[in-house]
Amino acid sequence: MNASLSPEQADEAWMRRALAQARQVMFSTRPNPRVGCVIVRGGQVLGEGGTQPPGGPHAEIVALRQAASRGLDVAGATAYVTLEPCSHYGRTPPCVDALVSARLGRVVVAMGDPNPQVNGRGLRTLREAGIAVGTGVCLDQALELNAGFVARMSRGTPWTWLKLAASLDGRSALHNGVSKWITGPAARQDGHLWRARSCVVLSGIGTVLADDPLLDTRTVDTAHPPRRAVIDSTLRLPEDARMIDGRPILVFAAQADHDKMARLAQRNVQVVLLPQADGQRVDLPAVMRWLAADGVNEVHVEAGPMLSGALLAAGCVDELLVYSAPMLMGDAAGMVALPALQDLDLAPRFAYTDVARVGEDLRLRAHLPARWLALRQRVQLLAHEAQAHPPASTGV
Repeated sequence: MNASLSPEQADEAWMRRALAQARQVMFSTRPNPRVGCVIVRGGQVLGEGGTQPPGGPHAEIVALRQAASRGLDVAGATAYVTLEPCSHYGRTPPCVDALVSARLGRVVVAMGDPNPQVNGRGLRTLREAGIAVGTGVCLDQALELNAGFVARMSRGTPWTWLKLAASLDGRSALHNGVSKWITGPAARQDGHLWRARSCVVLSGIGTVLADDPLLDTRTVDTAHPPRRAVIDSTLRLPEDARMIDGRPILVFAAQADHDKMARLAQRNVQVVLLPQADGQRVDLPAVMRWLAADGVNEVHVEAGPMLSGALLAAGCVDELLVYSAPMLMGDAAGMVALPALQDLDLAPRFAYTDVARVGEDLRLRAHLPARWLALRQRVQLLAHEAQAHPPASTGV
């Protein structure tokens, strides 16, 4: 590390390294958050790592064990952690206890943990043990990695992005249904990476009937692929659909066909019956609540214009992931089907967060600012609340 950096710059640099550790476990920690940890003393890394799959050690434990395997004592060192250390027994013991036992001198965290079983207690425990605590370093970058976990814990629904592919004039398919391929191979590969980082890939029965898609992550090497799910209000899913391949599938329906449901269950397809809304359609907010209750952090939606528009109208979309191809399609189908507006003030307003070139195409990301701000305030508030409680003692 550059010795000329200010303390604030050094904290940010080390936290960015911890974030890199978290990104290395992007596809494997669900439903747990992606967390990275780096333990540093005198500008040297003693140990580092990311959270392992459920049941395995969390990032802090991985880093502590690496330091121990090198014969290095971490007493008095600084740990940089991208999320508040856990303070409860889950599948593993509390990480905060291990940090206290290791006699660290300082712990810097990017953001608080909204899990009701943590919720600022990890930070308070560290301070009560006489360990200096810093918070809020690279908060936005840490939140971007775990927006879904924060959303599930704080509001009871996943963070949901809608993936769209369109021409420069906003068209997604010809009127005869042809849409392969609007974007190039690099954009399609990038889309598979976004599928792989989600907990669930969600589509609609219209897309299944029209395209017979797999909805999998076949181009991404991951041992923990997301589940696939279909909104199918009247349970029209063909029993010979390609996606029914033995891997788990969720189908959200509003009408029951118990014989068909039993046959599908034998092939690892779980039909979830939910209330109706707007006639026969499944209540879409109820789908999101069900997914969150089942431990789903992030939902990746790839659907046709009707379901895409319905999800937007129901307030179920937090973020847009749009691949824009450098072509004009003219008189063709639009990206989403939304009702006509009489006033521009009624249009949902997204804020761009990233623009990147992917092959010959552009990838645009935009989220609803109020949704993001609510998550940010939640994890920031936890840190402030924990800091407001003075340490009970200064001993270790």
